[in-house]
Amino acid sequence: MLEQEDFRPVTLADRAFFEHHYALYPQTHSDNTFTNMACWNHFAQYRYAFVNGNIVLASTIAGVTRFRPPIGPRDPALMKDLIRFAMEIGDDTPVVLIDPATVGWMREIDPSLTLVPDRNHFEYVYRASDLAELPGKNYLKIRSQINRFRKNCSHTVEPITAENRVEVMEFLVKWCEWKGCENDLVLAHEKEAVFYAIEHFTELPLRGLMIRVNSQVAAISLFERLNEDTALVHFEKGLPDCEGIYKAINMETAALLAGEVEYINRESDLGVAGLREAKMRYHPHHMVEVWSLKR
Repeated sequence: MLEQEDFRPVTLADRAFFEHHYALYPQTHSDNTFTNMACWNHFAQYRYAFVNGNIVLASTIAGVTRFRPPIGPRDPALMKDLIRFAMEIGDDTPVVLIDPATVGWMREIDPSLTLVPDRNHFEYVYRASDLAELPGKNYLKIRSQINRFRKNCSHTVEPITAENRVEVMEFLVKWCEWKGCENDLVLAHEKEAVFYAIEHFTELPLRGLMIRVNSQVAAISLFERLNEDTALVHFEKGLPDCEGIYKAINMETAALLAGEVEYINRESDLGVAGLREAKMRYHPHHMVEVWSLKR
């Protein structure tokens, strides 16, 4: 039976373990990725148990612990045990980020379970070629913004490397000053996550691009391969001095990735209305749907 003692903290030393397991059981949602857990550990306190060839993930935010369904071979006994354990120590949503196939399997195991879609954590997946080329009428306004950026802002694009990491850190300090990170709890946590990503850039499976404007770093993106056909963009930041720079770093990242993958996952909108509108404006190809178990 699952117990608290079965769970251990996720650390950088666990990277090879997760990469090996995820090669066998590819992930589609960003929250389960090793990079996400490492960068947001200060906030979500990720832990995991390895039981019968399955990884069971847990996170604790503001004292509330929630679990993910087992990642590995289908094991009805383990799933039943996880539900029991999660119900004992979790809140009114003890198991989260359940993919639709697992929802169906859980209903077969126990038809009485209350499982509901979690729209705020659906992730937006786009065709890489659409984001790179911005074809047709759907992207007319975005193309216009990028054209204005190119006309008004002298810029270059280059990869983020160990050699220019310090400049990226300096850029992030400016970004946080502009956004007021110290006065916004959400942004303060995001600041710590993205700083961690840059500080441990060579220890994580990350790649990155930057845009320089007048030789100064003005925008960055950090991304990785999620699975065989999809890349995942973890962070995208830009300064406000050049209109359209967010659109530009988005397009440059997609142009790089379009030759490698068919899709780009740009994560969820967390229920933020403005962010949802912005993500829908790029016309996602599909969503990574997730469900939650309710008491």
